[in-house]
Amino acid sequence: MLAVHFGAGNIGRGFIGSLLSKAGYEVCFVDVNEEIVNLLNEKHEYRVVLADENSQEEIVTNVRGINSIQNPEEVVNAIATADLVTTAVGPNILAIISGSIAKGLKKRIEQTDKPLNVIACENMIGGSAFLKEKVYEQLTDTEKQQFDNQFAFPNAAVDRIVPNQTNEDKLMVSVEPFFEWVVDRSKMIGDVPVIDGVTFVEDLAPFIERKLFTVNTGHAAAAYLGYQAGLETIKDAMERPEVLQAVKDTLKETGTVLVNKYDFNYDEHMKYVAKIVGRFTNPFINDEIPRVARGPLRKLGPNDRLISPATQFYAHVEGQPVHLAKVIAAALKYDFPQDEEAVALQAKVKELGYEKAIYDVCGLEQGHPLVKLILEELNK
Repeated sequence: MLAVHFGAGNIGRGFIGSLLSKAGYEVCFVDVNEEIVNLLNEKHEYRVVLADENSQEEIVTNVRGINSIQNPEEVVNAIATADLVTTAVGPNILAIISGSIAKGLKKRIEQTDKPLNVIACENMIGGSAFLKEKVYEQLTDTEKQQFDNQFAFPNAAVDRIVPNQTNEDKLMVSVEPFFEWVVDRSKMIGDVPVIDGVTFVEDLAPFIERKLFTVNTGHAAAAYLGYQAGLETIKDAMERPEVLQAVKDTLKETGTVLVNKYDFNYDEHMKYVAKIVGRFTNPFINDEIPRVARGPLRKLGPNDRLISPATQFYAHVEGQPVHLAKVIAAALKYDFPQDEEAVALQAKVKELGYEKAIYDVCGLEQGHPLVKLILEELNK
């Protein structure tokens, strides 16, 4: 069995590639990083170390790499013969790799009628659907029909903290023990693959929002509040009692939204929240705030981790999302100079002022009560 995986970075190797290899796939990593691709082809294996007190180590075997810049035809051929295609490249790169995927799938149609699932394992809602959209932009109507009959792009929710790291062994990756990979089975084609550690569900929406409004919201809260406090890592932030409490309060707000919207069991959900907060305080993970806070324009978008739960709070809960507003205000102040989006955000704030910038960035309708709440926090 062959799995073609786009993205040989830390998440690709330390999470997706690791699970696929354990499930019996030969994992072919597609990447532009010449050094990593060469090492994969030289060693055909790498180490994954769990970031906990035991530092348990596993060897991921049966792997190789293709440099998509130097050998684009190899990528096309690999997709044409693959049993599964996955990605972990970052939301902004999906459009870039869509060309290779479109070509590979076209070639596959010429060679076989065997179905294929393409799963984007990205930190975004609807990653596979977005990738499908970008692939289909390059097709004729006839090709679209052929693709619909043979290929599927099921969405997924993925969760594993893989911090930025510099290791002497360039292929080695340190990852947290916890992980979650949930795939929308209802949108798949052909047989559902057997991959230990992957959960296939008929309705992905509750899992996506549970993860987004807990892991991503909580992580963002720790990052933006920690940055305002002058701290450098998530661990530092979570060791500050006031930041820890603010994260917990924020997740209580998002938790109430989720419980009311999806009829989750409250106690069970709060256990999940406690587990997530515990992950942020893992002393063996040194996660830098700029990595977690990166891309504030996207993270302040209407369907993302801060604005979406805050607006839904008004629909599903009585009262005001005061703690979410505090985090949103901190995100609006985020000005890390090496972050392009942070620089662009601050330029927008300078040009428009906070109120207009909030409407512009957060996509809120005129007069939405959340705007007033955020402005009150910004003026404190």
